[in-house]
Amino acid sequence: MILKQIEEITKIRDSAQLVSKTLGLMAREIKPGVNSLYLDKIAEEFILDNDAKPGFKGYNNFPNTLCVSVNNQVVHGIPCSEPLRDGDIISVDCGVIKDGYYGDHAYTFKVGEVSEKIEKLLNVTKESLYIGIEKMQINNRVGDIGNAIQNYINQHGYGIVRELVGHGLGKNLHEEPEIPNYGKSGSGKILKDGLVLAIEPMINLGTEKISLEDDGWTFVTQDGLVSAHFEHNIAIINGKPEILSTFDYIYEELRIDSNEERKFKKFFN
Repeated sequence: MILKQIEEITKIRDSAQLVSKTLGLMAREIKPGVNSLYLDKIAEEFILDNDAKPGFKGYNNFPNTLCVSVNNQVVHGIPCSEPLRDGDIISVDCGVIKDGYYGDHAYTFKVGEVSEKIEKLLNVTKESLYIGIEKMQINNRVGDIGNAIQNYINQHGYGIVRELVGHGLGKNLHEEPEIPNYGKSGSGKILKDGLVLAIEPMINLGTEKISLEDDGWTFVTQDGLVSAHFEHNIAIINGKPEILSTFDYIYEELRIDSNEERKFKKFFN
């Protein structure tokens, strides 16, 4: 566990905010008929134009700037030329490195109109993210975060991906500790001031079981049902969680009247 000074957290925030702006750009462009290679191209250009580098491209030989995962793809999907269709959902996971520090977060977008059951999955998954963040307080433990997410998701009967987890964030894209989206309250490492995490529920409409595709990157649900993924970067400052990333650029593009800070506090009550 690498604890950060406030100056380092400020740099991580800057990187996370650039990811947030990139995801806002994605919100403007995602629609039926658009393909994910196009999204990847404009995301990379935007990041480079803002004096940063894509955090994923070349990481363990990953070929692109974005991880784009459509429908039953869980995470780490590779951009392709297949057009998006009305009713699809697409998780866009983006990372940047700026001034030596990473930002890394994700949002699952609707493509056109989706069914009510998929809409509910998206809402519950995003809500579970904030419920997990609420537990990221000094002297709590890693298990408290996963346990809170798990308890909320279990109320809705969705599958919680076990093999893939959140993580620490800083000069490295993946740092200790790992943050599962399930767990036992009171277990795991103690959370301390200066800790920066990427918390990212990956929640399936059906089974929790996943498989890796032949490309060596893309994880898919074994039953073919859709999966949702939301991710924020958070630091513990003065004992409490502070979100370094934001979905507000997305909400502005989609004209959603949803203040993230207000939504955040809702789950703290």
